[in-house]
Amino acid sequence: MLLEVGRVCIKKYGRDAGSRAVVTAVDKNMVKIISADRPKERKCNPSHLEFLNEVIDVKNKELVNKTLGIKEKAPPAVAKEVKKTRA
Repeated sequence: MLLEVGRVCIKKYGRDAGSRAVVTAVDKNMVKIISADRPKERKCNPSHLEFLNEVIDVKNKELVNKTLGIKEKAPPAVAKEVKKTRA
């Protein structure tokens, strides 16, 4: 079955054509994907995808990021407040 949650695929059309993606949900006519170029989940027509013979666990964020080649953002550095004194 090609249309299943966790299936790795390649986008054929659109802004992020050529990038890897993972199917996160399957609807009647559409699938929801996360791609390497745009990691926010969005709808996609299944005919715009080329499915690969690889299935991963979508709940494991580290595995999804590793599969797509997304690097984790470092936590923002906390700036120390410096009190300004009048001279």
